[in-house]
Amino acid sequence: MTGRIFDIKRYSIHDGPGIRTTIFLKGCSLGCLWCHNPESIAAGPELMHWLARCVRCYSCIEACPKSAIAKDAAGAVVVDRDKCDVCGKCAEACLYDAMQVVGREMSVDEVLEEAEKDRVFYEQSGGGVTLSGGDPAVQSAFAEAILDACRARGLRTAVDTAGFTKNGTLDRLAAKTDLLLFDLKLMDDARHREFTGVSNLLIHDNLERLAAAGPEIWVRVPLVHGVNDDDDNIRRTTKFLLSLKTVRRVGLLPYHAGGLDKAGRIGKGAHFRRFEPPSEERLAAIEAEFRRAGFEVRRGG
Repeated sequence: MTGRIFDIKRYSIHDGPGIRTTIFLKGCSLGCLWCHNPESIAAGPELMHWLARCVRCYSCIEACPKSAIAKDAAGAVVVDRDKCDVCGKCAEACLYDAMQVVGREMSVDEVLEEAEKDRVFYEQSGGGVTLSGGDPAVQSAFAEAILDACRARGLRTAVDTAGFTKNGTLDRLAAKTDLLLFDLKLMDDARHREFTGVSNLLIHDNLERLAAAGPEIWVRVPLVHGVNDDDDNIRRTTKFLLSLKTVRRVGLLPYHAGGLDKAGRIGKGAHFRRFEPPSEERLAAIEAEFRRAGFEVRRGG
């Protein structure tokens, strides 16, 4: 079985316990306006154009069979996204990695080969392999196959999900992994729709059901100033998590604007918005509120 991967990060310390290898799968059911991995949302491959790396040799223009790449009036390389079919010829021709195809097909064995390289660090630190994205639930069969292969080789796993999926997908993933990292963004449904593009009702239902079933779950809250760092949302989030009983750990993820640069490189800068992170004072207050409610709190995951 194969699936589409857009990145593999080794020595990760923010995606579960210990030192981990995080496998980033393409495809997400949400469209969060602050997304820090905008190249993960579309399921298919995308062309990433790094203007800062371009030396204007124009080999990409010559290599493109669709005439989708040209020079503008100032001599800068520009990509016509409507013409581009992401064939990758420009990336093959570019010697400076200014053109890259994001999203490559990998087999389960190829993924495990990468993960096995750091087995000694997992064993020493209590780490393992984390499936992230995007959302692994979008490529659920591939994700399940990776989890099965990891378990067969004695590797501990975690799955990072936004929770927006039907038909028992998360239940199957939860049954095959050691830990769920579950993102919880906004309690108000209308605001959730406004900032992520989908309702939160299914997400909350999935979290309630999974928490009742008993797998280990760490809830992660991305904090975006003016979106979900207000007193009302934090109170409602705390109350909801307290009702779940089995969820005892909360990770706070302050917003950063790094995703905007990547969005521009894939030609989707207009699809996202610039926000601000909460102040240090506000972060400390939010952290204190979760701690008062009895949760173990960690910044960064």
